[in-house]
Amino acid sequence: MRKIVFCEFNMDTTCVELRLEDGTLLSIDCTAVENEVANSMYQRSELDYLIYNDPVAYANLILNGDPDLYLKAVTKKTPLD
Repeated sequence: MRKIVFCEFNMDTTCVELRLEDGTLLSIDCTAVENEVANSMYQRSELDYLIYNDPVAYANLILNGDPDLYLKAVTKKTPLD
């Protein structure tokens, strides 16, 4: 992937907006991503955390990574016994 020059979450559109070094503008619709990838409130909250606190990591995860694998790794359910 090309280098990200600017990345920010836009609350008005609920999109993470990116500008790449070659001038390309990308917009990731976060609601659509959550509807496709997240199956529980824990997975949605993990994605929300990334959106608000580290939009660059979120963009890299969606564009280059495997969000299903990531969410399974960070949202393990453990019984309370």
